[in-house]
Amino acid sequence: MSKLATFLSGAAASASAIIAITLLTGAKAPPAKFEEIDVGRINVREPDGTLRLVISNKAQFPGAPWKGGEEPRPDRRDKAGMIFVNDEGTENGGFIQKGVIGADGKASAGLSLTFDRFRQDQVIQLLHAEQGGTATSTLAINDEADGLQMDVRQRSERMAEIRKLEPEARRAAVEEMRGKGLLSTNRVRLGTTPGKSSALMLSDAQGRPRLMLMVTPEGKPSIQMLDEKGQPVKTIDLETK
Repeated sequence: MSKLATFLSGAAASASAIIAITLLTGAKAPPAKFEEIDVGRINVREPDGTLRLVISNKAQFPGAPWKGGEEPRPDRRDKAGMIFVNDEGTENGGFIQKGVIGADGKASAGLSLTFDRFRQDQVIQLLHAEQGGTATSTLAINDEADGLQMDVRQRSERMAEIRKLEPEARRAAVEEMRGKGLLSTNRVRLGTTPGKSSALMLSDAQGRPRLMLMVTPEGKPSIQMLDEKGQPVKTIDLETK
């Protein structure tokens, strides 16, 4: 036997011995290391199998994790990204993104990073959207109901029932939910507008805009104070030189 053959035989025997010892003693094998990996989807799980994070291409992107199961989300079939999952196996935020050039030759793109309240929708969202040659970037902070009082699935079912009502009854039912704090309400919105202004909007607990700070593309700043119907009660325009 050549020296090379002897060496390879010994190395194989040593590897087999290490594997056998690991299996017999329960010793933890060293983690695998990669310089680069191509993969369609990664599921990160706890030792008990609980899903905690999904990173996926759009072809394998999941629905919404919900209490250890999964709810259909057909609106996500054209997006890739990652989903955060809490201890009970329910989605609590994530990052999704897409970007294509349409038939008109213009970009259509969207990126959204969100953080959800427990069993609810997002309370923080960082969003960028492009459509038809215009682009906006926004930071939104929302109020959400206590998920143990009414979770996002129960709210969706209730809203489906409300949509079947006559217009007057529908408005009354929506206002009842709003009055109980069961609807998502935007409180702070900071970002750029389709007209390329920069703006900060602050709203009350009912989601009614009450204060707007804006700077136009030309550099003209303004402050607007609004009543409960959204009508300006005081406006401060500062002329720039």
